[in-house]
Amino acid sequence: MLKMGLLSLFFHFLFLSISSGEISSQVGINYGQLGDNLPSPEKSVKLIQSIGAKRVKIYDANPDILNALRGTDLQVSIMVPNQHLTNISTNQKLADSWIQSNILPFYPKVKIRYLLVGNEVISSSPKEIWYSIVPAMRKIKNALNTHRLNKIKVGTSMAMDVLESSFPPSNGTFRSDIADPIVKPMLQFLSRTKSFYFLDVYPYFPWSTDSNNINLDYALFVSRTIKYTDPVSNLTYSNLFDQMVDSVIFAMEKLGYPDVRIWIAETGWPNAGDIDQIGANIYNAATYNRNVIKKLTAKPPVGTPARPGRVLPSFIFALYNENQKPGPGTERHFGLLYPNGSNVYGIDLSGKTPDSAYEPLPKPTNNEPYKGKVWCVAARGVNVSEVGSALSYACSQGNKTCDPIQPGKECFKPDSLVWHASYAFSSYWSQFKKTGATCYFNGLATPTAKDPSKF
Repeated sequence: MLKMGLLSLFFHFLFLSISSGEISSQVGINYGQLGDNLPSPEKSVKLIQSIGAKRVKIYDANPDILNALRGTDLQVSIMVPNQHLTNISTNQKLADSWIQSNILPFYPKVKIRYLLVGNEVISSSPKEIWYSIVPAMRKIKNALNTHRLNKIKVGTSMAMDVLESSFPPSNGTFRSDIADPIVKPMLQFLSRTKSFYFLDVYPYFPWSTDSNNINLDYALFVSRTIKYTDPVSNLTYSNLFDQMVDSVIFAMEKLGYPDVRIWIAETGWPNAGDIDQIGANIYNAATYNRNVIKKLTAKPPVGTPARPGRVLPSFIFALYNENQKPGPGTERHFGLLYPNGSNVYGIDLSGKTPDSAYEPLPKPTNNEPYKGKVWCVAARGVNVSEVGSALSYACSQGNKTCDPIQPGKECFKPDSLVWHASYAFSSYWSQFKKTGATCYFNGLATPTAKDPSKF
C-alpha cells in the first residue's frame, strides 16, 4: 500500500510538473513583419534569443521564419490570417490542406505549440467574418487531430474592445452582440480542448484616453501607494494591467466559464508616437515592459487578484518598430528593437536582469497632454502619384473638405499638389480624428506642430 501510495504521489507530481511546464512563466515576443527595413528571419531569430525570449508569435505561417526557427529551443505560435477564416470555417479539406502546407513541413523540428485562428478578428475584420471564428477553430483542431498533432493548442486573439463593460473588474461583461453567438461557443471550445483565451491587453490605451483620472504610475506598475478596491468583489488592485485582465475573467465567469486559462497574447507600451500622443516615450515603454516582465516571470507566480498564484503565459509586443503599420504614430513604435537590430532600451525577457544593470533612460517630455496645434501634412519625399490618390480620397470625404483649395478660392495658391494634399489631409483629419481617423494616409502624411501656411 505504501508503494502504491508513493507511486500515486509520484504520478501526481509528474502531472503537475508536465502541466506547469506547459504553461511556464517564460515570456515570449511578438515578431511582426510590417516593415520594409527589417532584418532577415535568420538574424531576427538570433536577436529574439539575445533578449531572453523563450517563445515567439508570428502573424502568419511565414516559411522563411519557420525555417529560421528550425532546431531552436523557441516555442512557436503561428496564425491563420483573418482573410482565410470564412473559407476554412465551411471546408474541412481546406483546413486539412492548411495544416499540411504550413505545419507538417516544419513540425517537430520547429516547436510549434500554438495556432491562433485569426488576430483580433472582431476588432479589425468585417462583421460577416466574426461568425467564422469558432467554426474555423473547430476545423483546424480536427485537422491537427487527424495528424496527431495534439500538442498544438488552438485559439484566437481578442482585444479589450470585446467587452461592453470593464469597470469595476467585477462588472466585466462581453458585448451583447457577440456574447452568445460567438464568445460563448468559443469559450466552450477552449474549455473542452484545454486551450487558452488569448488576450491583447494594453494599459497604455485606457490611460492615454483618461490620463486625468488614471494615474500614470498605476499604469506603469510603479506606484506602491495607489490602490483600488472593487466594491463588489472586494478585491484590491495595485495596477491597471490586473484590472483589465480580471475584467475578462469576470466576463468569462458570467458566461459560465470561470476556469478558462488566460494567455497574454500581446502587451506593451509605445516608445514614441505622434506629437499629440501623450506618454509615448522610451522612459515609459522601458518602465512598463520591465515591470510587466517582472510580474509575469515572478516565482512563485503572482497571478491577478481574481486568480492569485496563477501563471500568466505571455508575449510582449513587439520585436521591432514596424514602419509600415497603419494608424497613429504609436502603432509604428512598440518595438523593443530598432530595425537595425539595436535596442530601443535595455530589456531582458527572462526577467533576470536587475534595473540597476541598465543604462539610464531619457527623461520623458510628453507625459502631459499636448496643448498646441497640430496639422497633418504630406510627408517629405513621398510618391507624387500616390499623393494624388490620397488627395482625391480626402476630398471625397466629409463636408466641403477641399472647397478652399479649388481654383479661385482662398487657399488654392500655391498651386502645388503637395500643398493641396497637406490642406486636404489636415481638413480631413480635423473633421474625423474624433471618430478614429489618423494622420497617416498609408505613410504619405505626417503630423507637424508647424503651421503649413508658414512653410
